Amino acid sequence: MRSAVAGLDLRPALEAVLMVVDEPATEEHLAKILQRPRRAVAVALRELADEYTAQGRGFELRLVAGGWRYYTRPAYAPAVEGFVLDGQHARLTQAALETLAVVAYRQPVSRSRVSAVRGVNCDGVMRTLLQRGLVEEAGAEPETGAILYRTTNYFLERMGLRGLDELPELAPFLPEADAIEAETQEGLPSFDPDAPDAPDARDADDQTEL
Repeated sequence: MRSAVAGLDLRPALEAVLMVVDEPATEEHLAKILQRPRRAVAVALRELADEYTAQGRGFELRLVAGGWRYYTRPAYAPAVEGFVLDGQHARLTQAALETLAVVAYRQPVSRSRVSAVRGVNCDGVMRTLLQRGLVEEAGAEPETGAILYRTTNYFLERMGLRGLDELPELAPFLPEADAIEAETQEGLPSFDPDAPDAPDARDADDQTEL
């Protein structure tokens, strides 16, 4: 089997493997599987990516979250969405997007901190993001023992990012966000569902996830 794999043409072999991966494949892993030098694999991957772009194919080969994977080309998103969704809603709610953004830019961060920034209880949304694999636990806060959360490699994959350093710059908005957080830390309403005037334990948006 090893000699058979080593004797395959590299580029078609890479295409065949990448067609069946369920997460980005690293150059090291591909080199090991195909029994080729990593440099040769890296060159072949970039040649394939450039070739698909030059040909205007409906898919592209991208380096995302440390590995390579096929993605549909953004220009053809309407066609893909129409086929996959077929009238069903599969996008994150506004509440989930806001919560995910807070985690992405302030990670590692606790649930209470996220709730303070948003001004509402985010427990329901955080559970959904955990279930979707977009965020994960990242230890505990030393001072309070609260669980901290961060985004995952799956988040990078879904966003099409190589790393967190590719997140859009938010400097123009940070002063306003800090002001909102400062105001909400002291005046944050009670999240006790049994309190007379307390809001529901979950946002209305939290009831309808993806």
